[in-house]
Amino acid sequence: VPVPTVEGRFYNWTVIRTRQGRQFNMPDESVKVVVRVRPLSRKEQQDGHLATTVADEDQGTITCNNPKSDIADPPKVFTFDAVFASGCNQKSIYDKCGATVVEAVLDGYNGTVFAYGQTGAGKTFTMEGLSEPPELRGIIPNAFQHIFDKVALAAEQQHFLVRASYLEIYNEEIRDLLYLSRVGY
Repeated sequence: VPVPTVEGRFYNWTVIRTRQGRQFNMPDESVKVVVRVRPLSRKEQQDGHLATTVADEDQGTITCNNPKSDIADPPKVFTFDAVFASGCNQKSIYDKCGATVVEAVLDGYNGTVFAYGQTGAGKTFTMEGLSEPPELRGIIPNAFQHIFDKVALAAEQQHFLVRASYLEIYNEEIRDLLYLSRVGY
């Protein structure tokens, strides 16, 4: 029997179910907000820019310093479900943000990872990464690896249907990034 709890505007449900003789916890359905601070680019460093945002991964906070503010003006501190400093690695982001979504999907639930931010914020690198070396692979390739590793280990009588979508919302237009017949892209 589901036990509803309310936190803000999101509902969390926790259910113990049995599927094929094993118990599992139903995933937490609340939206998690995670922030990754990207490192300064080479150009930003060459132009003498300084990092004004600091992530405290242990506390889950981001501290923003305004370099043009009065010295008496305190920095702004924001708390999130998780934060990643500029030196974090792709795998730790996947383990914290993507792996639980994939596990829920493998248990039959829908899952979404949504990257949001301004141009140049690091969304594509976080989601896609680089194909080589493997430690630079982003959430998407790590998720596919995770899914297909689990499918390969599944019992022979288990069947899987894998569907994925990869959408971009840019200038209020939605583009399917997996659609092969894109013209002009």
